[in-house]
Amino acid sequence: MEPRNQTDVSEFFLMRLTEDPELKITFFKLFLSMYLVTVLGNLLIILAVISDPHLHTPMYYFLSHLSFTDICLSTTMIPKILVNIQAQSQSITFTGCITQICFVLTFVCWENFLLLVMAYDRYVAICHPLKYTVIMNPCLCVQLILLSLFISIADALLHSLMVLRLSFCTDLEIPLFFCEVVQVIKLACSDTLINNILIYFVASLFAGVPLFGILFSYIQIVSSILKMSSSGRKYKAFSTCGSHLSVVTLFYGTAFGVYISSAVTDSSRKTAVASLMYTVVTPVMNPFIYSLRNRDMKGALRKLIGRVHSVL
Repeated sequence: MEPRNQTDVSEFFLMRLTEDPELKITFFKLFLSMYLVTVLGNLLIILAVISDPHLHTPMYYFLSHLSFTDICLSTTMIPKILVNIQAQSQSITFTGCITQICFVLTFVCWENFLLLVMAYDRYVAICHPLKYTVIMNPCLCVQLILLSLFISIADALLHSLMVLRLSFCTDLEIPLFFCEVVQVIKLACSDTLINNILIYFVASLFAGVPLFGILFSYIQIVSSILKMSSSGRKYKAFSTCGSHLSVVTLFYGTAFGVYISSAVTDSSRKTAVASLMYTVVTPVMNPFIYSLRNRDMKGALRKLIGRVHSVL
């Protein structure tokens, strides 16, 4: 393939969902519904946390930021997918692709660290209940949010800037429905060794450390719960962790699913579908998990909806 400098590259081409006109309408309705559910569901959680004084605790403070991250991640991807479903061309501008890479990396990484922070919050609440209010003070909560956001932005900018240094070939087709940094790097004609080393190193660090921290937290949590004499206290402790554990399982389960799918299959379409499960389905499910499994959240949502009805 003839090399072409990245300054001459004006656009990339994303994978087409389907050529069937009827399926296009079905997919458009499906993705639009998922996007609206994601935005509305997570927005309701944020408003419920803000409006209900009973939810002004570290756990729900972190949850509101997780919901905000899910809204942002979906907004980064789904609107472009909706446009491409209706469009003849599946193109995305070079600038748009780099921008999408940056935002997707930011919000995926931020969600990763938020799940770690939430696991730490549950660890302190169950293993050190008498020191909980002292340790998880408002100042520390804000610092944890800002630190995780700073690391996520730095990671995203680093990868995005490293892509800008690459030269690309005439083959500019990305085998996914959105721009993803690994797939974009594979299209480069110039040396990508530094990019690949950086990706694997940062992924191991920023995915491995939070995952290890979450596992360590839950090992300590389970150990503390098993030492409790009262079955009522055990049930209450487990119930406070149930929603978070479900979200963690969904987030990392779909992420590992994408990795395994890309490793064992040569079908780019199967890998693309698996990547949608990771980046689109997870934000849709999170509001249902937290609203259906959490009594306090259900109560706050009822109050919020009741206020909206009274105003209307």
